Amino acid sequence: MTGGRALSTLCPRTLGRLRPAGVLCLFGAWPLTPLPPGTPGSVPLENHLVTVCQDAPLPLDSGATLGPVTLAYQTQGVLNAERSNAILVCHALTGDHYITGPHPVTGKPGWWEDLVGPGKLIDTRRYFVVCANVLGGCMGTTGPRSINPDTGQLWGLTFPVITIGDMVRAQARLLDHLGIERLFCAIGGSMGAMQVLQWSVAYPERVQAAVVIAGSWRHSAQNIAFHEVGRQAIMADPDWCGGDYLSHGRVPQRGLAVARMTAHITYLSEPALHRKFGRKLQNPSEGVSYGFEADFQVESYLRHQGASFVKRFDANSYLYITRAMDYFDLAAPHDGVLARAFQKTPTRFCLISFSSDWLFPTAESRAIVRALTAAAANVSFVEVTTDKGHDAFLLDEPAFHETLSGFLEGLAQKAGLAPRVPEARS
Repeated sequence: MTGGRALSTLCPRTLGRLRPAGVLCLFGAWPLTPLPPGTPGSVPLENHLVTVCQDAPLPLDSGATLGPVTLAYQTQGVLNAERSNAILVCHALTGDHYITGPHPVTGKPGWWEDLVGPGKLIDTRRYFVVCANVLGGCMGTTGPRSINPDTGQLWGLTFPVITIGDMVRAQARLLDHLGIERLFCAIGGSMGAMQVLQWSVAYPERVQAAVVIAGSWRHSAQNIAFHEVGRQAIMADPDWCGGDYLSHGRVPQRGLAVARMTAHITYLSEPALHRKFGRKLQNPSEGVSYGFEADFQVESYLRHQGASFVKRFDANSYLYITRAMDYFDLAAPHDGVLARAFQKTPTRFCLISFSSDWLFPTAESRAIVRALTAAAANVSFVEVTTDKGHDAFLLDEPAFHETLSGFLEGLAQKAGLAPRVPEARS
């Protein structure tokens, strides 16, 4: 991997350049320690930084260019000799590349810890799994909290507006660096599903299979509206300082927390909220406060979500990434005809939706299925019945796991990859 550096090789001076003075360090506990050699079922688990686009800047959909670009990414498993077992996992809006292992800021397990690993559904003894922090992110990849190499100052709002297409274009440069010409599969949920769809359209010959989970081919008016509420909450916070808060040693915590609280509601469902909270009080023995504290458990839950989010995410990154989602529309370059985006695609598709998802409802997935069918593409579709809402793909949802497992197993058998060995249960 010439040109890339495992985080364990980065010297303190280099890390210092990644962390401006007085700024909350979002890189905390890097490097992630892999399982010790000889541990049963252990496979290489590494976090990396790589700089790409040094000689050829990354062209952006806005017409601007960006370079050099630093990408933070995680790999687990071993790329086989044929380089045919690579799976790209694309993360959602507030996710990052820490799909497994302890998160360096929160200390919590990776966001797909239950699905990715030795002997698990996405078996890293069989597959080489790659996940990159998206362009515009705040966990190591170039974004608004990075240093502009031309000025030596933080990018802030001078960072160019980006799109899902730009994110995927940067990921393609990463795969070039890794020597991966064709993906065995690209998998993503929510905004990750947008990236997977963009991959299948922009680089159809590089994607053997695509798993699109709880996604859409374009952002709806309702979703744009929710994002705008979140952005306005951030920009209305006095500590936002016109986007230059890091230079002033400040963070718009209140605005970012409200943005997170608002968005988090859309990831849930009314039945799930009712089941978990109903109208339960925080202090039943004391009754209501007749004030504006968090009387109800659901209020306390949302406040906790907001407070914890500001410790691990950057406000400007939130602005940029939500805007990228708003601009996403696969049909727009094809006179509004979605099927034309998939003409002659060789990619095998699996679409999965959740019955209680009102952020990206099943109707959105069905529209993609119809377009793929009109393009004579190879497509499977499953709607999982659940009350867990949009975030079901991050939760314990057996029907979803069975669907994903079955699809990957079928692909692997056709590709002649070694059989998956289930993880031993204690």
